[in-house]
Amino acid sequence: MIVAMGASASEEEIQSVVNRLRRDGYDSQINRGVQRVVLGVFGSGFPPEYGETIEMLPGVESVTRISKPYKLASREFKHDDTVIEVGGAQIGSKDFVVMAGPCAVESREQLMATADAVAMHGAQLLRGGAYKPRTSPYSFQGLGQQGLELLGEARERTHLPVITEVMDTDEVDIVDQYTDVFQIGTRNMQNFPLLRRVGQTRKPVMLKRGMSATVEEWLMAAEYILAEGNMQLMLCERGIRTFDTTLRNTLDLAIVPMIKRLTHLPVIVDPSHGTGKWYLVKPLALAAAAVGADGIIVEVHPDPDHAMSDGPQALTPANFEDLMKSLEPIVAAVGRRLCAAVAV
Repeated sequence: MIVAMGASASEEEIQSVVNRLRRDGYDSQINRGVQRVVLGVFGSGFPPEYGETIEMLPGVESVTRISKPYKLASREFKHDDTVIEVGGAQIGSKDFVVMAGPCAVESREQLMATADAVAMHGAQLLRGGAYKPRTSPYSFQGLGQQGLELLGEARERTHLPVITEVMDTDEVDIVDQYTDVFQIGTRNMQNFPLLRRVGQTRKPVMLKRGMSATVEEWLMAAEYILAEGNMQLMLCERGIRTFDTTLRNTLDLAIVPMIKRLTHLPVIVDPSHGTGKWYLVKPLALAAAAVGADGIIVEVHPDPDHAMSDGPQALTPANFEDLMKSLEPIVAAVGRRLCAAVAV
């Protein structure tokens, strides 16, 4: 249920409505838009006349029931696009944001070389995995806390904010010390205790779509984070599993404008995992910009042939530089801009 307050509603009237809802057993989230304040009310079993009762309270303009199962992620709750500030980047605004770095932190030399390269060529965030969820238990699982410490060093060196994956509720506190954005990977999209936990941190979160998830399942997972009060949430389309095995995944670019229509949340595209092939990353990244994505996250490695994780889909620094130059006219054509490069 959405409670829209009148344009002249006072803070006292807004709080009075919140208190009334709480007294009746319902939680609410306040969204302060440019022109009005909207309360998102969530719960079940609203009495038939409850909306009319709330509508009569001082300062209330209207009450609307939301039929969609996802409430706080919906455009009904928040009409304006959510903009998330990370460092100097405005994710969800006119900026087209590029996140880049290695799939996994392997060594100090590897990470610093990659971080220097992506910063020099215009990335706004540094990605890198310290904890790696792998299909095989025998594959490289990441350096753990050592990897986080190296990411912290790379952040100080390049001034790039860091995005890294968190896999377990027990890891949230330690990862929180080194990251600027929590990444929830495809395998953890429906790890509901983890979603709730990162929702409690109030730090930006990027939620990747599950490899077999429907749109509704994806948005309901997002709702777990939003319901904890963390509205700094972005979604990431990273490819879904289909019947075709030609590519690692099928990158669903049609979902980008659809998600933008359904929700107010920023949408990032991952053409690296979405294709699994480095030579397809550039054309799919350009396509992502053309269909309205708010940014991309790509893998870059100084020596992909010897990468310990996902080498076939990683760009070299030279290929990343080429991608950034190619993005400029596409981004401009859709009325956006690439953020300025960070000085290393």
